[in-house]
Amino acid sequence: MILWISSGQCHQRIRIRRTSMLLNANSTVTEAALRAVAHMPTRSLPVLLDNSFSQKLTDADLMRIAVLLAQKSADEGGCPIGAVIVDNETRQIVGKGHNTLVQENHPYNHGETAAIRDAGRIDFSQTTLFTSLSPCDVCAALITMRGFSRVVVGDVTSASGNETMLQAKGVTVDVLEDPQGIALYQQFRSEHPEQELEDWQGVSAVKARLAKRE
Repeated sequence: MILWISSGQCHQRIRIRRTSMLLNANSTVTEAALRAVAHMPTRSLPVLLDNSFSQKLTDADLMRIAVLLAQKSADEGGCPIGAVIVDNETRQIVGKGHNTLVQENHPYNHGETAAIRDAGRIDFSQTTLFTSLSPCDVCAALITMRGFSRVVVGDVTSASGNETMLQAKGVTVDVLEDPQGIALYQQFRSEHPEQELEDWQGVSAVKARLAKRE
């Protein structure tokens, strides 16, 4: 099977060999395979992979998918933050998404909220959320409100602070930093400081910063 995926203006072709056109237990977990998983709509993932492949995915693999979603957002001109939600028992991906502040003119569609919206009306207490960046106050509150049992954070170097609050609310928090994800966010912060500030604190904070420079 030949699968086309796109990220912004970048289009890539990935060849996946299997008679039933699925990634399975015999398939190798490669960067290309993870990229295909990241870019395919969640509802279409059963076309690409079966349960045995999902069971092979490690926490590091799932964090890579979150970072690849962050890269997708960056390629679209957005904030590089991605998130993935997996079922604790089956390891199947039930939701994923990336920040679309710029792309959709959406002030609070962060990576975590996008993934939660993608997952829909499910029991989140039986899932784990992988996020490429430490969650903001709004996302952390939503994580506790929806009863997630576990959160894995891919970058506490660029931002941190809500991990302790989540733990106090009974959420298991693991830090699994992804060097490429950290580098991606640090580059974004350097090149787009006002966009980053807007994502965290809103347009009013950007206006206040610019006013101080005048």
